[in-house]
Amino acid sequence: MKNEVQPAANYEAIDRALVENDPLVPSSGFLSAVMERVQEESIAPKPIPFPWKRAMPGLALVAGTLVWLVYETIRMALAGALSIGFRASSSAIHLPAHTQQALNSVLWIGVAAAISLTSWGMARRLARRASLL
Repeated sequence: MKNEVQPAANYEAIDRALVENDPLVPSSGFLSAVMERVQEESIAPKPIPFPWKRAMPGLALVAGTLVWLVYETIRMALAGALSIGFRASSSAIHLPAHTQQALNSVLWIGVAAAISLTSWGMARRLARRASLL
């Protein structure tokens, strides 16, 4: 069995050490150094907040890219499963090839329009800040 330490003995040793030792006194320049540091912190300007409005277009682009990547991965996995003989459930939607091409074209047109509008809006904002508009 392990040797168990009596809690009362620990408290007595701590009490004896606290009574016998000299009280803790900070060094002579401690208080003034702390107060100088407190004053410096109170005078310092507030930190610059993160520019969420500027980061949102990039975050939206990243999120859209990830959604598109997941969609394409699932689509390729299903196509691969169908090609090796696995049959998906009858609820799967099969579109004719020309309809798929048309939807693909519409998707890319939408992506191009979104990128164009975003770049136009950002250029307009920069021009307004530079007092060009």
